[in-house]
Amino acid sequence: MELWPRAAPEWTRTIGVFDLETTGVDVVSDRIVTAHVGLLDESGRPVRSASWIADPGIDIPAGATAVHGITTEHAQREGRPATEVVAEVVAALAALFDAGIPVVAYNAPFDFSMLKHEALRHGVEPILVPRPVIDPLVIDRRYDRYRRGKRTLSVVAAHYAVDHAAAHEAAADAIAAGRVAQTLAARYADGMPLTAAELHTRQIGWARAQADSLSEYFVSIGRLDADVDGSWPIR
Repeated sequence: MELWPRAAPEWTRTIGVFDLETTGVDVVSDRIVTAHVGLLDESGRPVRSASWIADPGIDIPAGATAVHGITTEHAQREGRPATEVVAEVVAALAALFDAGIPVVAYNAPFDFSMLKHEALRHGVEPILVPRPVIDPLVIDRRYDRYRRGKRTLSVVAAHYAVDHAAAHEAAADAIAAGRVAQTLAARYADGMPLTAAELHTRQIGWARAQADSLSEYFVSIGRLDADVDGSWPIR
């Protein structure tokens, strides 16, 4: 009798997707520049989407502009007040979580922590316990631990043959991350938790173990000052 792989988990049929582009990588002091929250169907097709550009209230460093293409002048001209943008992004994500829809975010602690600190800065009630969250970075590291090379979204998307033509644009990154998550769920269906809630819980442990492994590596090469935070999906 021929054995077939288990079907992809049911949570893959409808997923939220979330991504931020920012003024930098410090989740406490840097600011949101663009954001995207959307919904994908089981084929990875966007069925709902919302994108924002904010005036962050500070200058956007040239290095950040080189990544996402938004200058200070562009954000001041085209962006909406950051308080409004942050409130709307929080509300869009909260609605997905309230509906029990898992939200995919690549390297989730960055985006959710950044959003938390922006919410606190602007007097918006933050999402302190985002759940359920799907993080393709954590999942890929768990199921293909020994693959060499970088694990950026662009590299991982290419590895799984997921189109990612406009890297570092919030909508493109969010959609690509969602499709990578669906691809991972199908490829590793036999070992993947059946529900988004269970997968969320498993990722907490996986992320911690991955951080511990990275810390051990840094110690082995003499980088004793490296600080690796394994908190997931928010710091």
